[in-house]
Amino acid sequence: MAARSAALKLDWTKVTSSLGLRGQTVASLQAFKQRNENARRKVQALSELPTTVDFAHYRSILKNQAVVDEIEKRFAAFKPAQYDVNRQLKAIEAFEIEAVKNAQSTKEKVDLELKDLEATLKNIETARPFDELTVDEVAAAEPSIDEKTAKLVSKGRWSVPGYKEKFGDLSVL
Repeated sequence: MAARSAALKLDWTKVTSSLGLRGQTVASLQAFKQRNENARRKVQALSELPTTVDFAHYRSILKNQAVVDEIEKRFAAFKPAQYDVNRQLKAIEAFEIEAVKNAQSTKEKVDLELKDLEATLKNIETARPFDELTVDEVAAAEPSIDEKTAKLVSKGRWSVPGYKEKFGDLSVL
């Protein structure tokens, strides 16, 4: 009974949003939710159906008593089919294992991304203003600047494209 009430109280949208689930994990979770709702509806509909048949009532209304006797005999002999639900339970367990693996994988990725973002934020917060940096510090941070500058100098190009338009021509000073 507790499991039923917990399943009914579960807010599926909060599960996916609070855990930050994406992709295959969310699709599998939504498919599971849909199967759960369909099964719950079927159980509810079947539990509302009457389970007893009043054969005496039908004998009083129908003239052909043989039909009622035959139906009553077959009804009494009827045995519902027994189903082995172990296969479904194993499938649910396999789904649960896969969902846990996906959730752990997603958590690890999110944790790594958070560490990177925290490191980036720390770098931004502790960085010196750009105008206080030296040329050597900028070159050490981004080695491609030195390489590009060396190429331009080796080709005899001493100016950076767009520099004069942005900052003016400094050669007239």
